[in-house]
Amino acid sequence: MRKLAWFAAAFSGAVFLAVYLLPEAALVPAGACCALAALAGLALRGRARLRILLLCFGLAAGLCWTGVYWALVRAPALRLAGTEGTVTATVVDWPQENSYGTSVLAEVSGADGRAVKTLLHLNGAEAAELRPGDRLTVTASFRMADTMAGEDTSYYYAKGVLLIASGGKEWTAQRPARAPVGSWPALFSGALKDSVARAFPDSAAPLVTALLTGDRTQLPEAEYSALRRSGLAHVIAVSGLHVSFLAGLITTLLGRRRRLSAAVGLCLLFFFSAVAGNTPSVQRAALMQALLLIAPLADRENDPPTSLSAVLMVLLVMNPYAATSVSLQLSFGAVAGIFLFTGPLCQKWGNRLPRRPKGFWLRLSCRVSRVVIASIATTLGAIVFTTPLMAFYFDSVSLISPLTNLLALWAVSDAFLGGLVTALAGLVLPAVAAALAWVVSLPVWYLQWLTAALAGLPFASVAVHSIYLVLWMALTYGLIFLWILWRGPRGRAVVPVCLSASTLCGALVLQAAALTGGKLTVSVLDVGQGLSVALYSKGQTALIDCGGYDAGNTAADYFQSMGLSHIDLVILTHYHDDHAAGLPQLLERMDVGLLILPDVEPDSVLRAQVESAAGTHGVETLFIADGATARLGEADLRIYPPLGSGGSNEEGLSVLASAGDFDVLVTGDMNAAVEERLVKYGGLPRTELLVAGHHGSKYASSEELLQAIGPELAVISVGYNTYGHPAEETLGRLARYGCRIYRTDWSGTVTITAE
Repeated sequence: MRKLAWFAAAFSGAVFLAVYLLPEAALVPAGACCALAALAGLALRGRARLRILLLCFGLAAGLCWTGVYWALVRAPALRLAGTEGTVTATVVDWPQENSYGTSVLAEVSGADGRAVKTLLHLNGAEAAELRPGDRLTVTASFRMADTMAGEDTSYYYAKGVLLIASGGKEWTAQRPARAPVGSWPALFSGALKDSVARAFPDSAAPLVTALLTGDRTQLPEAEYSALRRSGLAHVIAVSGLHVSFLAGLITTLLGRRRRLSAAVGLCLLFFFSAVAGNTPSVQRAALMQALLLIAPLADRENDPPTSLSAVLMVLLVMNPYAATSVSLQLSFGAVAGIFLFTGPLCQKWGNRLPRRPKGFWLRLSCRVSRVVIASIATTLGAIVFTTPLMAFYFDSVSLISPLTNLLALWAVSDAFLGGLVTALAGLVLPAVAAALAWVVSLPVWYLQWLTAALAGLPFASVAVHSIYLVLWMALTYGLIFLWILWRGPRGRAVVPVCLSASTLCGALVLQAAALTGGKLTVSVLDVGQGLSVALYSKGQTALIDCGGYDAGNTAADYFQSMGLSHIDLVILTHYHDDHAAGLPQLLERMDVGLLILPDVEPDSVLRAQVESAAGTHGVETLFIADGATARLGEADLRIYPPLGSGGSNEEGLSVLASAGDFDVLVTGDMNAAVEERLVKYGGLPRTELLVAGHHGSKYASSEELLQAIGPELAVISVGYNTYGHPAEETLGRLARYGCRIYRTDWSGTVTITAE
């Protein structure tokens, strides 16, 4: 078995190397070199010979296969890319509505008859009525699916999607009399979702749907955010946890009939994987569970390293670019950690319990203790390797995760299995399902309450852009490595655990001190193409604007990383999504003392949403028409009223924050004409920091403004956009006036502290 592990691990390593580092043209030559090295290894003798041969041939196979895969699979996609024409396609998944129309995943037939998985963007209300198995004739333009928001990405390739088609204004659909067999899992998934929606209360249905199918499109944003911060987001990314629940149910129902259990289990597991969308995480879980079922029948022992490496190899053979899938990396990282650490921890802690307890209460307490030990050990094992991945990809770490998983996993099991039984019953007995749903909703509501309560705690989840937290993570993993090497026969982990915990506390204190020192701290948060500026002065906080990518969560994470759950003042400059759309999300997580809004655009839909969210959360609201002042710790805030007319940008507020001889000016999206009025009537001082207007637009940060305030620093809050922000003219003007320029798309969150 371990021979397969050596080959599979080398194959997988070569694929990762090929996908992340090596140019495509070098793959086959590099593979040939590895094969030649393997042939040279035939001259070696001893035990090392076989391992070297397996490693070299594994590397050669992985490199060559990645090169050949793209030459074979990408060819029909390349022929369509850059063209516009009429093609036929088969819908393979349910359509998704978005702000641009409707997108649907389909297999497009190329000129040679080979199908290419394509994401189609269609127009028309009828697109939402499509279903898996429908045949389309569509006229569209095609491009390779290798960019997202202007950046190179492998996101779609990891899902097997090679093309993106847009402009689908002209299309027709034909529904076959009998759905193709390949569309059955997707159709069944849709039936399950409909059954859940009918049976469960509206408050519980979205979470049950996500647990069963991994579809979180109906899950409220605040609820998903709480799951992510509390460390439970993995329960709605269908993976090993769900597959183990399903396998346990199958085994319980079929008893000791191993062959029948294996046959039924294999069919149901792979069907369930298809229903959940065949994501890498659920495919990994299904394949590994299949090996567990097959191994006893073949009189072979299950070897975790072999199973893990072999399954990874199979997935990468199917699609080498699955190596870039975050869910695949997290899934394999979690399982690797469980294999390495959970067993030894369970054994070590379990040995402290009586082997033959006497008396009912002692036996009961031992059983409960073993369940708790297993839960803690499994959680700790799973987060060992996933924590650095979460920090790298999502810039945050959930510190509350071990506690949340300990308190929640029993409810996840009950909600998943109960939800599955209820949804299946709802397909044939809706009345019975409706009665069952109220019982199953109890653990669902418990999960919702638990995640919301724990996610709201200070330091529940912390951003790791701080150097102190980065150093803490490096120290912790160094201690783990040293403990593995020199733990000795007794393997006591008290010293490294206590050292890691104490340094974590120190890192959090230092991070908070770095953000709260001085008279005034200004942080221009990285929210992409939007604006959100956080202010802190002597225990009091303010936020100017809350718009951009995930702005509400980003701002809440920033304040909670300082141990705060309250914002004294929030100011919105104007009613545009990139400045205000994140406010409802922010109010779900943070208490706000006062909300200041411009008293303009009474018919604005976004203004109505902001007012509604403020009313729901009991936030006092003040509308500004003539200007106002406020005190924030040792800083004074001057809020200028709308000075222009004709549009939301021109009718926005602007804010001057002053602490001693340090001044910062935020002008929102006002243009040069309004800036001229601000200079004329605002009495602006010489300003140390300018948050550049309108994301660096050429129509803002005018000569008149720069000449009047003479800023030393300029921060541009900007992300991917099609407007040309920041404009070269603006960058040139700022440079001519001697500004040091910082951009959030290059530097991330920019923090400046006035001593």
